[in-house]
Amino acid sequence: MRVPLLPVLSLLLIGVLIDCYVYRRMRHTGVSRGWCWTYVVVATLVSLGLLAVAFLPKKDAGDKELTWLMWSLFVYLSVYVPKIVLALFMLAQQLLGRVMHRRLRGLGIAGGIVSGAILCTLWWGALISRFDIDVEEVTVPVAGLPAGYDGYRIVQISDIHTGTFGGDTHFVEKLVGKVNELHPDLIVFTGDIVNRHSAELIPFTGVLSGLSAPDGVWSIMGNHDYGDYYAWSTPSAKQDDVDRLQAMQASMGWRMLNNAHTVLRRGDNDSIVLVGVENIGDPPFTVYGDLSEAYPALGDPSVKILLSHNPAHWDAGVAGDKSVNIALTLSGHTHAMQVELFGKSPAAMRYDKWGGLYTDSLGRHLYVNIGAGEVGMPARIGATPEITLITLKPAL
Repeated sequence: MRVPLLPVLSLLLIGVLIDCYVYRRMRHTGVSRGWCWTYVVVATLVSLGLLAVAFLPKKDAGDKELTWLMWSLFVYLSVYVPKIVLALFMLAQQLLGRVMHRRLRGLGIAGGIVSGAILCTLWWGALISRFDIDVEEVTVPVAGLPAGYDGYRIVQISDIHTGTFGGDTHFVEKLVGKVNELHPDLIVFTGDIVNRHSAELIPFTGVLSGLSAPDGVWSIMGNHDYGDYYAWSTPSAKQDDVDRLQAMQASMGWRMLNNAHTVLRRGDNDSIVLVGVENIGDPPFTVYGDLSEAYPALGDPSVKILLSHNPAHWDAGVAGDKSVNIALTLSGHTHAMQVELFGKSPAAMRYDKWGGLYTDSLGRHLYVNIGAGEVGMPARIGATPEITLITLKPAL
């Protein structure tokens, strides 16, 4: 988890300015001195908490310290986002009141209602919504799909980020149960099983080994799975951790596709190819994957499903390319930035493809799963944890 110093200090400065304004309005409107000083003390404590977050060494910090960091940042935002909205209403009330020569009490009341609703929404996302698993069902038409795969059911899960849950396995148990209830033919995991290092997965190996499908559970690496956000003593220590993470997934009965592929067969004649690449993304994310290594004959007529963690890879290396015959790519990574309201997400400012099904000019598809866990912010505002059930059908 990276929290840049300059943005945090800028946020603190904005918060201090807002607090000064709110304090002056409280005094002007006759709020008692006791309540005014209570406001000052609480605001100061919350701001000091964010200041501590800014100077905490992120890569050197332990898991408990990072959990404290994550919640401290969220508490600050849950206080100051509504407060900024309230201050804007108060400012509008003040300015318009002067112009109209009257006190606009209704505007102040409206500001209180709106800011209160924002506060409740943020904490609903932290306490309720981030555990409310949603099953998204989508049918994908595939050209040349073998008859034996008509109606084939794939469940995709992604971005569990087990480290965010500490040792609490309840949510992951619920996730596993819901996946198995769908009775898929195949289960795929599209990366980011941890936040920083392999030890985060240890409490969850027993639970995740309960995932079951006739064609198995297949997995790839996400950007967080390489230990890039942890301070390793040596490069070999980092590589050893990556090896441990992959060994743990193998112990769970999961099979990894690290720049590799496998052929899934039904009957004597029908087959599809499942291809998996290590992380391929846009800056600042390190490129570890190689699609041509994973499957050298990319233009052959076989029906191929690609697991690639970052959807930017589809845009850059698959979509619209006639030499790359990949019917369906499955990605994660974006989390929809853990915020989605009325079908819109701030993730759209960073990724053209941030959630759901996309199709290129050649009729090939990308599905972006918005993930099950969290990183950075312990909340999901509208963007609830996702299990995707994909049903393959022949293209007409």
